[in-house]
Amino acid sequence: MYFVYIMTNVHNTTLYVGVTNDLMRRVYEHKHEVNKGFTQQYQLHKLIYFETFFVVEDAIAREKQLKKLSRKNKKKLIGEANPTWEDIPCE
Repeated sequence: MYFVYIMTNVHNTTLYVGVTNDLMRRVYEHKHEVNKGFTQQYQLHKLIYFETFFVVEDAIAREKQLKKLSRKNKKKLIGEANPTWEDIPCE
């Protein structure tokens, strides 16, 4: 299985769209800042949205599609699935 997911920070000001084949591991890495980079710099520790796919190419295509969305449209998508932008338990 493959996952497209969106992470944000405590203030919901920065959004990160990613793809992975192990959502629990990847969220752990974000929350514990295992990898240096964008998500560490902006402290993107909240999982607020994800979708599941069986085919990796479909997941990658969806990730690219979400990355192209405006912030307004990303917020709308997140709000429909997670209206309060709560951190989705994954660990």
